[in-house]
Amino acid sequence: MDDLGTKRLTSGKNLVDSKIKKPRIIYIIREDIREPLIKSQVISYVSNLKEYYDFTIIDLTKSEYNEDAFNTDSLTFDLLGVRRVSGRFSRRNKTILSGLFNLIELVQLSLREARYENVRLLHARSYIPAIAACVVLKVRAVPFVFDMRALWSEELIVSGKIKRNSIWYRILRKIEGKLLHDASAVVSLTHNAVKYLQEIYPKELTGQHVTVIPTCTDLQRFKRSDKPPSEHIYGCLGTVLSGWFLIDWLAAFFKTVAKEDKEARFEVVTRDDVEKVRAALDIDCELSDRLLIFPSSSECVHDALQKQSTSVMFFTSGKSKLGSAPTRLGEALGCGVPVVANEGVGDVADIIRRYNVGVIVTDGSETAMATALDELKVLRSDPDLPSRCRKAAEEVFSLEAGTEAYRKLYADILERPDGPAAASAAAHSTNDQ
Repeated sequence: MDDLGTKRLTSGKNLVDSKIKKPRIIYIIREDIREPLIKSQVISYVSNLKEYYDFTIIDLTKSEYNEDAFNTDSLTFDLLGVRRVSGRFSRRNKTILSGLFNLIELVQLSLREARYENVRLLHARSYIPAIAACVVLKVRAVPFVFDMRALWSEELIVSGKIKRNSIWYRILRKIEGKLLHDASAVVSLTHNAVKYLQEIYPKELTGQHVTVIPTCTDLQRFKRSDKPPSEHIYGCLGTVLSGWFLIDWLAAFFKTVAKEDKEARFEVVTRDDVEKVRAALDIDCELSDRLLIFPSSSECVHDALQKQSTSVMFFTSGKSKLGSAPTRLGEALGCGVPVVANEGVGDVADIIRRYNVGVIVTDGSETAMATALDELKVLRSDPDLPSRCRKAAEEVFSLEAGTEAYRKLYADILERPDGPAAASAAAHSTNDQ
């Protein structure tokens, strides 16, 4: 075994060797825990819940993250009291084949980790980890939470990787129904996704515990600045070249604003290729030096948001996006910044309308963008707008609220007298004899 493999197996080994009274939860993710979004979401929850539970995180490492990063993060996990077990992320030309190799890796790691006596629950983040967790349920009777994140089969259709009504689509739908039925609880990012699933899987979801926990935001960091933001900075945060983002809509909105407001400046905070983004947003070179495109570390991105007057986000819509909860929405609102967005993306439009914290654009035309800008001007004249934005973030995207929701969910599963937790305890008792 190579040195890296040894580190994978021994990180946090003292936790396993010592006698631990708290229930252990295995948190399974397909991605590399060092990815900024994954790290901020998973570690934030785990660190807030460690008072009640011990955690093992199973992830798949990617080659773009170096050895120094692995060593640094392993030390961080040890300090948090978190055991980290990593396999290797498989990259294949065919999506299904890649998924299969990653699934096999997660199943092997999960089965091995589930042997320990104090393991009482699996938290599966998305579909492939949930399939691995379902295998563990069948083999070792350890219950699992199916944390869906998004509607995978629909996303694969939109991305062109499978076709609707193809054999792969039918297989994925069967798997999805099985996971929804066998999980001890289902977590969705949005209410609209739950409504859709209840229509498609009425039998599988009968009596199932389904809860909505949006992608949460660290509102201690994403907060209103002491200095008021510029009235003329229109920003966009995150990737715009993913294929899920309507960059042509963003270009149209920026162009409309530029014509109306000669003092307006535009900032796109992204890790995407700067030249490609500029080419897509400023085709006629009208924005020129008024358009600034730059990356930011996850630790500093709130600084850029706090200087903006408006945050713009346009995503592809449809079934594939019903389960999406853009992290950038909670971050912008937390900073007191109103948003301009479109319909059909999770609960985004519902949240904006409910709290009156932004404008919904109907289509990508110049007329629609001009109408949106007029509505935005009226909205921004309201001095209570920043406070409403902050309130919306606190009530919908609070990390504390999300953490408490997960704590209650875990407790509910583990305290069920006749549920899977009882079967898990019995199975462990038999296996330990």
